[in-house]
Amino acid sequence: MASLAKSNLPRFTTDIFQNEYLAEGAREVNAIVTVTATGGGTTGGRPLGVSDAGGDSGQSAAVVLMVDCSGSMDYPPTKMRNARDATAVAIDTVRDGVAFAVVAGTHEAKEVYPGDGGLAIASPATREAAKQSLRKLTAGGGTAIGTWLTLADKLFLTRRDFAIRHGILLTDGRNEHEKPEDLQRTLDRVSGHFTADCRGVGTDWEIPELRRISSALLGTVDIVAEPSGLADDFRSMMEAAMGKQVADVALRVWTPANATVKFVKQVAPNLEDLTERRVEAGPRAGDYPTGSWGDESRDYHVCVQVPTAAVGNEMLAARISLVLPQADGSTEVLSQGLVKAVWTDDLASSTKISPQVAHYTGQAELADAIQEGLEAHRAGDVDRATAKLGAAVRLAHQTGNEGTFKLLQKVVDVVDAKEGTVKFRKDVSEADSMTLETRSTKTVRVAGKKRPE
Repeated sequence: MASLAKSNLPRFTTDIFQNEYLAEGAREVNAIVTVTATGGGTTGGRPLGVSDAGGDSGQSAAVVLMVDCSGSMDYPPTKMRNARDATAVAIDTVRDGVAFAVVAGTHEAKEVYPGDGGLAIASPATREAAKQSLRKLTAGGGTAIGTWLTLADKLFLTRRDFAIRHGILLTDGRNEHEKPEDLQRTLDRVSGHFTADCRGVGTDWEIPELRRISSALLGTVDIVAEPSGLADDFRSMMEAAMGKQVADVALRVWTPANATVKFVKQVAPNLEDLTERRVEAGPRAGDYPTGSWGDESRDYHVCVQVPTAAVGNEMLAARISLVLPQADGSTEVLSQGLVKAVWTDDLASSTKISPQVAHYTGQAELADAIQEGLEAHRAGDVDRATAKLGAAVRLAHQTGNEGTFKLLQKVVDVVDAKEGTVKFRKDVSEADSMTLETRSTKTVRVAGKKRPE
């Protein structure tokens, strides 16, 4: 474990879990990297730079709420009312000194508050004014989410000195008034500028579409099946956003000559493949974005291919660092850990699988089995669907993922959890099916793993 953070930052630690022993001729090294951030100097849990008086010292937070106001939000009429109420709850949760704005999204994007092309600074007066402006959130028009993200980006850019920039996006439908390639171009353009949590209300939205947005913006995606649940969900998202203390942290992976990184994936608290998001960071080093951090812990699976070596040889397979960019173009190393490789002819040592690596491999297989099973069911292939969801039940049972197991039980009747024997339930609701698919990438930590206080 190593921690190199300065006192005015959260304290980052990096723990490496692996079996470093390889059989002769073996080349693949796997490790689970646990990164934990705790405390924030004297910030008292506030985003860095936000003082009690609301002052800014270059690390403050900004939040933009993007609310779907397309015509479908009026069916039923309570949906739009619940969305306004939830947005009001989120505004009440914005802490003094945080910059914020509200955007109404249809086939175009309009700034509802503050309405001057910028961001308001939260105070009792501005929060009340923002809540009064929510009467402007009325349903009508189409859906072009790229325009919402473009406006949010424009608003964030008015306060470049605010390091933590976070969006909350709510939609109830498909992105029908924008070509997929246009949305992708927008995501490519704004990625790295801000993070965003996405929520789909009801069951008429597309899971892959919203997941693509949340993934590009390093946020979360979830379903709110009943509009009445929006207020609690918005409060929770905003509280999480208010807890972020440092932004733009990257996981830097250095490998020796002739070694290559096969993949880097976040595996807890949810699955996210970061491999293709590598940015070169000097000789044999690459940075993988991790977004904003508060007091929390995350796990990453790093797989490195190394040159073969004779029995008895050992080498440093990778050096893992948490780095933070500085204003002068340099980077500060927040914490560091080492991944090793040792070649042995001891069969017991070389064939032992790290419990952490095995656990998260199972969690990834679980997510794949759920998604493939539901896709097969939609295609009418009941046999394949039953087999895949049976495998998912078995994996959820093996890995102790009780949350996913309970969601599976709403879709299938479990005959034997250990063996993965299931039967499809009759009249499964669309909401239960979508909830299972949306949350299939949520993982559980290895049993007994130490969590941050």
